Amino acid sequence: MSDSTPWFYSYTKLRFFSRIRRFLQLKTARKLSRSSDRFDNVRTEKEENKEEPKIMGSEGSCRTEEGLQVVLQRSVKQLHFGSLEDKDAAAKEIKRLAAEDLKIRKSIAELGVIPSLVSLLDSDVLDRRLLAIQALIELANGTYTNKALMVEAGILSKLPERNLDTLEESLRREFAMLLLSISALASTQFSVASSEMLPFLIRNLNSKVGMEAKEACLGALYNLSTMLDSIGPLVSNGVVPTLLSLCLDKDACEKALAILGNLVVTMMGKKAIENDSMVPESFIEIMTWEEKPKCQELAAYIVMILAHQSSVQRNKMKKFGIVPVLLEVALLGSPLAQKRALKILQWFKDERQTRIGAHSGPQTGRIMIGSPLNKTETRKGKKLMNSMVKQSLDNNLELITRRANAATDSSKLKSLVISSSSKSLPY
Repeated sequence: MSDSTPWFYSYTKLRFFSRIRRFLQLKTARKLSRSSDRFDNVRTEKEENKEEPKIMGSEGSCRTEEGLQVVLQRSVKQLHFGSLEDKDAAAKEIKRLAAEDLKIRKSIAELGVIPSLVSLLDSDVLDRRLLAIQALIELANGTYTNKALMVEAGILSKLPERNLDTLEESLRREFAMLLLSISALASTQFSVASSEMLPFLIRNLNSKVGMEAKEACLGALYNLSTMLDSIGPLVSNGVVPTLLSLCLDKDACEKALAILGNLVVTMMGKKAIENDSMVPESFIEIMTWEEKPKCQELAAYIVMILAHQSSVQRNKMKKFGIVPVLLEVALLGSPLAQKRALKILQWFKDERQTRIGAHSGPQTGRIMIGSPLNKTETRKGKKLMNSMVKQSLDNNLELITRRANAATDSSKLKSLVISSSSKSLPY
């Protein structure tokens, strides 16, 4: 086994330099092909220097394309075969180069640096881990291929599993930003194991974390929630209680509601939301936030899904006083929120009409004042009075709804309506 180790090291080194040589040859061939297309092939040295492609470094110095190749070759060599200090310097250089251009990011990944950067995340040195993950974030920017290479290199297995409260805030933020980028793979054919991301994302949201990291975690969860295969893992990992608690945070409410909106259209997600103790009270409270029209729209959408064909949920909503809130949204909400509120109000009105019946007034004979009443007549009188009260309430509700519908076309109400840009959700 000891004899084979130097051979394997030499073989790996040979493969690395072969890959570098092939990369440089491709670059040279592309440059020559561009030059051959010109009709003025004979140029002075001054003209060549003028037309030679330049690349700006972070220090403001200009480098030629050949100079970039030399820097790349040195950095990749250090990352693969250098000491820990060399690897730190190489990761810093790769991070800087990757931030400059998409083509450079793809070229760096072709040289096999991603697995080496992923392996640096096992280090106990915080600065080294930060450099590695920041370089990976830059490499993932704008290219699905590099993100897929990171998943294949085992980046998800490097996520912190426990004791997030003792983990440095900077490292938690960088991991969240990287997962936000990688979660975009959910919309591609590449299979992403969402169950490996979810524990870190949800635990991060449940702990004390900065707003930047929180938004990154919510963004990653939203990307995952758009895929049907991820709904089961999301619900089973307890994402619904976490999101409902974040809904009362006005800074995070919109993103949390958007994720719940993706979950509620599935049977599993809808059931999990219905069974939570914060529903529907939290959504009713959000619909009173006049300064957050987008949140009002999303909350009304979720309530509409929950109330549709569910008398149990509608009765529950009525107990928490949803009808006055819906009337207020129907009068003063954004156009989209108004449509949704009016739709829900129509269901409450239809349900009340069905329960009362089709008659428009009392069908029994009049009772003279002062005449003796038995128990049967007393019960009939109470039923009659209840029926009249319900009819009155129904007529009032219908009148208010009609006024709300008519008010949407009036110029007076239009001055009160908050404009909304939400067009993604139907009704």
